[in-house]
Amino acid sequence: MVAITLPDGSVREFDAPVTGADVAADIGPGLASAALAIRLNGEIRDLSSVIDEDARVSIITAKDEDALELIRHDTAHVMAEAVQGLYPGTQVTIGPAIENGFYYDFAREEPFTPDDLEKIEARMAEIIELDQPFQREVWERDKAIETFTKMGEHYKAELVQGIPEGEDVSIYRQGEWLDLCRGPHLPSTGKIGKAFKLMKLAGAYWRGDAKNEMLQRIYGTAWATPKQLQAHLHMLEEAERRDHRRLGREMDLFHIQDVAVGSVFWHPKGWTLYRTLKNYMRGRLEEAGYVEVNTPQMVDRGLWEDSGHWEKFREHMFIAESEGRTLALKPMNCPCHVQIFRQGITSYRDLPIRMAEFGSCLRNEPSGALHGLMRVRAFTQDDAHIFCTEDQITSETKLFCDLLMSIYKDLGFEKVTVKFADRPPVRAGDDETWDKAEKALAEATAAAGLETVLSPGEGAFYGPKLEFDLTDAIGRDWQLGTLQVDFVMPERLDASYVGEDGAKHRPVMLHRAILGSFERFIGILIEHYAGKLPLWLAPVQVVVATITNVADDYAGRVMAALGEAGLRAEADLRNEKINYKVREHSLAKVPVILVIGRSEVGANTVSLRRMDGKDQEILALEEAVARLAGEAAGPRARK
Repeated sequence: MVAITLPDGSVREFDAPVTGADVAADIGPGLASAALAIRLNGEIRDLSSVIDEDARVSIITAKDEDALELIRHDTAHVMAEAVQGLYPGTQVTIGPAIENGFYYDFAREEPFTPDDLEKIEARMAEIIELDQPFQREVWERDKAIETFTKMGEHYKAELVQGIPEGEDVSIYRQGEWLDLCRGPHLPSTGKIGKAFKLMKLAGAYWRGDAKNEMLQRIYGTAWATPKQLQAHLHMLEEAERRDHRRLGREMDLFHIQDVAVGSVFWHPKGWTLYRTLKNYMRGRLEEAGYVEVNTPQMVDRGLWEDSGHWEKFREHMFIAESEGRTLALKPMNCPCHVQIFRQGITSYRDLPIRMAEFGSCLRNEPSGALHGLMRVRAFTQDDAHIFCTEDQITSETKLFCDLLMSIYKDLGFEKVTVKFADRPPVRAGDDETWDKAEKALAEATAAAGLETVLSPGEGAFYGPKLEFDLTDAIGRDWQLGTLQVDFVMPERLDASYVGEDGAKHRPVMLHRAILGSFERFIGILIEHYAGKLPLWLAPVQVVVATITNVADDYAGRVMAALGEAGLRAEADLRNEKINYKVREHSLAKVPVILVIGRSEVGANTVSLRRMDGKDQEILALEEAVARLAGEAAGPRARK
């Protein structure tokens, strides 16, 4: 007798072992038709998996999020079959499902071309139409090595050789084509559907090692329905249109060049945006009771060894030698903040201490990982550390979360997802310390009224953390803010305060960030708004554009009025047609253009045009300036 417990708590009993497909059919013919796989005691398994003992089972259909990874994995297998059918002699290597899609790496002397992708897609559609079943076979290790070697699949043979002797090897077959794979898979290729598209070609080293041979990687995307695929492709088109690197050029904000790889050259307009954002953040932190500090750029390796960062992050540190000492350009601020905390004697009455720094940090990121403002080597962290007692963890967490959510809302982000990241496999501190830290953060999160999604094993090496993911205007998620509870570093760096009992105690250290890095956040901000920044953030808020040189003197008076009101304005007095000027400044994403000609001079008015707005208003100069000054005051001032 086998008892199957379903998600609703009901139990179905069977006289003999059953498969996932049997369970689905027993529930109903509709579910049997829709079933793609099962979750057996929490683990995703093939629908054909045999269940020979009591178990908890749920049926996975295309409506379940788990189905997407199966669809993408299977689409990668179908792509590999299509490639080998079209281009005999090509070796397949590794092809996993990834976020939004899949890829497969191939060994082939002749490079693939974009035209090849169309041919491969067409062959994939034919294979899916055949509706061939995915069948799992278990081979002996030596047989698998021999078979793949005879097939000329040397990379697959190498992968099998990495499996310990005596272990069986899992093989999946679809028709005559087979692949080394742990699974699970859908019942057949026909279940994949045709909501897929091959996206791009790239190079990739075998096993990610630059010492190994270069392979050819084909990326694709796959979804449960054509509607989801079209939505994703539209999002990609929109993302390309919003690319911060292109907009950065059009708006004359910044550039990056090889003389300083991974570092940003901020132009005047870009630096204005940067300073505006920093001044806003500085004001919010001052209101929230933070004190601002500044710490050295280069610190002796001894401090990094004591903190644990040398062992964990050494490969990402830039190193300098001076007078027999090894110094590291700081990749983060936290150990330096502990040094400030340790100066003098701190009483429990002084806690909490909220210590903030717009700290310039450097990390030796791989050149291939660099990407505009989103991934750089030199950046400024919006960083702070709260030194508090254990009893203050909950109240400080709530205050921080309220501050963070308020700032995100001010900056135009309404949807925020919170993840709870618990202990990683490699970490500092003992299990007892981690138990205490995770319990404290969980209780504080509940008190703050936050719903969280578990992110297992993703905590910092010194403590569990909350991760705050923002959703932008086109539905992409960006991991930005963090809050980490740390009992470890104060111990390692000997930080203490005098308690009410007169004895020394270790403070708790809350590591927290809201924007993450200014560089990356500005890149996200540009793409979120497609360059059309809110008036208070725009580097140039107003352009005064003349129709005729008769208006030049009046333009000077308009500029003076705007300047007195604190508005960032520029004048365009060029001898160009007004439509040309408007088009040019609209491309540069200037929010407001004040057009003045002969009639405006006589009436002491301006013609106010907003970016992409078809309508324009004729306003008295004084009214226009007052209105714009109010809009540009920023969210805090308006509140």
